[in-house]
Amino acid sequence: MLAACFSAVAGYVDVVGFLMTGGYFVSFMSGNSTRLGIGLAGGGSSAGVAAGLILAFVLGVVIGASVGRMAGAHKQPAILGLVTALLCLAVLMHGLSLGLPAVIPLALAMGAQNTVFAENGEVRVGLTYMTGTLVKLGKRVTASLWGGDPFGWFPYLLLWAGLLGGAVVGALTFARFGPNALIAAIAVMLVLTLISATSHRVKPG
Repeated sequence: MLAACFSAVAGYVDVVGFLMTGGYFVSFMSGNSTRLGIGLAGGGSSAGVAAGLILAFVLGVVIGASVGRMAGAHKQPAILGLVTALLCLAVLMHGLSLGLPAVIPLALAMGAQNTVFAENGEVRVGLTYMTGTLVKLGKRVTASLWGGDPFGWFPYLLLWAGLLGGAVVGALTFARFGPNALIAAIAVMLVLTLISATSHRVKPG
């Protein structure tokens, strides 16, 4: 359930970033890689935007993983606090009318968020990309049809539904409040960070 909540935030933030940039993603780097390829082929400026977001996402993973290592047993709340701070930075940069650079903290935040469930240097649960999740969903459905766990597919469906639900809410909220819709994501992340910080089930990375 906690992972599904994180995925919902990712879907929400990705939609806001997509609408702020006019068609680029802050969490879905496969889409940005496709945009990068199109930009390189066409010689347009879109290649630079896509490449910048991809670089920011990877850098966010590096920063998030590093914060997690330094935080030790408090890895999860530390990373969530970092994500929340980056979302706040994006709102501040937008308030200062900095334009497109205001989405860079969003890509950093989404990269960092993917390290929340990392163990031994490997990501156990991808929170912002659903292709692998849908593949696992299909495989677990197949296993259930052939006598395996009848509900082994449900966690993967929940992750995907979380992302989709967050995206729908993000689009509706952006239509009313514009980039300030990020304030709602910040509020949710603050709650999730507090829940994580007070939990006794936090595992060291």
